[in-house]
Amino acid sequence: MGKKILVIDDNSDDLFIIERCLKEAGYTEVITAGDGNEGIRKANEERPDLIITDTILPEMDGFEVCRRVREFLDPASHKIVIITGSIDVVDAVKARKSGADDYCAKTSNFSALIDIVKKIL
Repeated sequence: MGKKILVIDDNSDDLFIIERCLKEAGYTEVITAGDGNEGIRKANEERPDLIITDTILPEMDGFEVCRRVREFLDPASHKIVIITGSIDVVDAVKARKSGADDYCAKTSNFSALIDIVKKIL
């Protein structure tokens, strides 16, 4: 599919599952980061088409990652999806205000996330 995706999550199990699901869906160029600082660095270096970031990360949350990435990546060509293990309407609003293109709850099979990725890319 030729699209580069960066996944930022401090949970190594979730990172592994999301990466596997993306690859099974045909997205072969998947980069991972275990915290917000590493994610921002990789976003700047790699210029991914899509960034998927968890809300809860060490040192800074996914909303702050989103705001910082928006300082150097154009929203027209670089999309961001914020994912979370908790379903909170406030977080969905906060995600949009931080510059995210979409917001998704983590589920055990990540099918909703893959649907969003297909829609965005």
